[in-house]
This record gives sequence, structure tokens and C-alpha cells, in this order.
Amino acid sequence: MLAKNICLALLGFSAGITAAGGLFSFIIGLGVISDFADRTHTGEQVMLYEDAVAAGGSLGAVISVYHPAVPFVGCLLPVMGLFGGIFVGCWAMALTEMLDLFPIFIRRIRMVRGIAAVMIGIAFGKGLGALLFFWKRW
Repeated sequence: MLAKNICLALLGFSAGITAAGGLFSFIIGLGVISDFADRTHTGEQVMLYEDAVAAGGSLGAVISVYHPAVPFVGCLLPVMGLFGGIFVGCWAMALTEMLDLFPIFIRRIRMVRGIAAVMIGIAFGKGLGALLFFWKRW
């Protein structure tokens, strides 16, 4: 029985490491991290940013599995939600840029003016949708 549990633990750990490595590689491959570094003119810190993403993802996985008691969680939750939302939003936008979704869509509908307003509307709608989703869950 002990050998079976050890094998299951090793299998689960290795599967988790593999999935997390694939996800972190995907995030870095999309160029989210390098785009952040480019926009903030801190290109020499790219390795630090990549390490921070990997550490944050690993810490998030540990927290989601073990549910440790965190002091002052009421004060930290809005800040963590804000940073998480910004990160996921930037990740989604990097994915759409990589797929050239917006240029193809704009070309297909023959839009000439108002492109900035459409982008702002999409961002506002995404933020409002996330706000309403989480508001309903509370």
C-alpha cells in the first residue's frame, strides 16, 4: 500500500511539473513577459520576470492544493485579484495578437475609423464581464 501511494505521488508530481512547464513555456513563448519588459524599458530583467512567473504559478498551485491559512486574506484578496486579472488580460491579448485576430477581423469588416474605440470597448467589456461574474459568485 505504501509503495502504491509513493508511486501515485511521484506520478502526480511529475504530471504537475510537466503541465506547469508547458504552461510557463506557452506564456513565455507568447511574448507576454518580453512585451512587459519592452514596454517598461527593463529588458535586462527578463530572466527575473520569467522566474517570478514560474514562482507565482508554483505558489498558486501549492495554495490551491493545500489551502493554507493566510493572515489578512481580506486585505490581500482584492490586490491579488487585480494583479491576476491584469495578467490574464495581458495573456489573452498576447494570444490574440499572436493569432492576428484583430487585423484579420478589421480587414474583413472593412473598418477604417474607430479602431481604438473598438479596442477600448473590448477591454471595458472584458473587465465588466469579469466584475459581474465575480460579483455574482460572492
